Parts: sequence; structure tokens; C-alpha cells
Amino acid sequence: MAETTTTGVRPQKTLVYRHAVATRITHWINLVAITVLILSGLQIFNAHPALYIGQASDFDAPVLAITARLGEDGQPVGETTILGATFITTGILGVSTTAGRPEARGFPAWLTVPSYRDLATGRRWHFFFAWVFVINGLVYLAASLLNRHLSRDLIPSSGELRGIGRSILDHIRLRFHHGRNYNVLQKVTYLGLIFVVLPLVVLTGLTMSPAMNAAFPWLVDVFGGRQTARTIHFICATLIVLFILVHLVMVLISGFGNNLRSMITGRYRVDPTEAPHAH
Repeated sequence: MAETTTTGVRPQKTLVYRHAVATRITHWINLVAITVLILSGLQIFNAHPALYIGQASDFDAPVLAITARLGEDGQPVGETTILGATFITTGILGVSTTAGRPEARGFPAWLTVPSYRDLATGRRWHFFFAWVFVINGLVYLAASLLNRHLSRDLIPSSGELRGIGRSILDHIRLRFHHGRNYNVLQKVTYLGLIFVVLPLVVLTGLTMSPAMNAAFPWLVDVFGGRQTARTIHFICATLIVLFILVHLVMVLISGFGNNLRSMITGRYRVDPTEAPHAH
């Protein structure tokens, strides 16, 4: 049965302007840049699929290692070791199928750019889109300050922060409020991503660059060594991937068409009872 008000008439949903042009353009540029950065980054990681803490590689105590070995039956076995715990990951990590044959490879070919082994090309793609990502991010921040998107839409109020527990329960129950503004969980997540994870992934990336090491040698010390910077870089990239996956799931289950429309045209359909400040 359709929901009605006390007058017996169901309130009509309306379109509000949710995303400015600059927000939409930088969003789609980010989508392309981050996709290429992640896939080319895995190509680079495959050249030495292990992470360490400190300045030099400690082969006996990796934080993460993706390796291959021969099993008792003579077939290759993929292993992934995380903080000393080893898991068999044949077919996904360590050993994957390429051209119908098992191949020792950190991440599979379909997850890297380029798909074949080519560290030099992977690095060129990665560095180019890293600058695209940084410049695009600076444009987004400048535009967000000018159009007050940052202060108006992303900074939670004290009242919203006090209600974060209720917002978490609503998300667990798949109850979504389709108002103009972001909910408190979205605001906290976006702020953490914009001001913590993304700056860390950029700075640790710069720390691993020999040219930047020469210009700013103190960066290595700030992050506790080149290998520590590489580990933090990988962790931040993993957090970005997890954010994207959760973001996509939320977009799908909270209204794919409505969310997609808002990021293409800027218009978002809301219930007037949930959008008292819609404009």
C-alpha cells in the first residue's frame, strides 16, 4: 500500500540540486585516475610482491609476501603470508592462470596495467595518473572551498556526531534517508579519506621516488624508512579500494538511478519531509 500523509495524499518527491559541476567533473576524473593508479600499482608491486618495515627489505620478516612454490605433486602453489600467517591462494595470488597455464605471479594478469609483465610501462602509467590525481584533487579542494561544498556538506555538526550510533544501525538495517545532505557516516568517511588516506598515499608515493628523495630527503625519515613508506602506501591503496567497494554497494542498494543521476546532472530526487533545506 502506498504511504500517505494525514491528509491522505502521498507527498510528491522532488529534484534538488545536490552536486555542483566541479564536484561532478572531478569525481569522474578521479574514477579514471584511481582505476589506472590501482591497476598499474599492482603491476609495480608484482616486480617484488612483498612489504617490509624499515629502510631496507627484511626478507625473513615481511609484513606481506605473495610467493609461489612447487607442491608435492610438482604443481605450482600460490602462498600469501600476512604477519607470519600463511594462506594458500593458488589461482588468485602467487599463482594464477595465464594463457591457459599456471604462472608464478603476485597479482593475476587481469588485475594489472599492462596485463603482461612490463614494470617500465606500469611505472609510466602510474606516475602520469598520479599527477592527474593530485592536480584533480587540488582543483576539487579549491572548488569545494569556493562553493562551500566542504563546509556545508561534509563537516558534521556536533548533533550529527552524537547520532552516529543511530546512523550505523540504520545502515546495518539498510534504512537510507534520501535527503539532500550526506548523512553523518558519509561525512566522517569522506573527511577521513580526503584529509588522511589520500594525503598519505600521495606523500608515501613521493617518498619512494628517487628524485623526490634527493629534493626532500627528510620524507624518508618522517615515514620511518623507504620500505615502511611502501607498506603505508599499499595499506592506503587497500583502504581506497575498500572505500570504493563499499561506496558502490551503497550506491546500488540506496538507489542506483537516483545516485547516478545526481553525479551526472547534479539533480537528486528527495522526499520533501527529509529535505527541509533542499534548494
